[in-house]
Amino acid sequence: MSEKDKKAFVLRINPALLKEIESWAGDEFRSTNGQIEYLLSEALKLKRKRRVNKNDTEGEC
Repeated sequence: MSEKDKKAFVLRINPALLKEIESWAGDEFRSTNGQIEYLLSEALKLKRKRRVNKNDTEGEC
């Protein structure tokens, strides 16, 4: 996805949390924005995976 395809929006965030994310981003050679996007993507992948696993086990008893 190119930068022009991305949607900009305002994010209100606790300053202490932002400081932690900035530090983490630096440790992983990402921008703060890139780190937030990475974390959101990983959270969505995990959510999808859990949904699939939940659907797989619902029929079992």
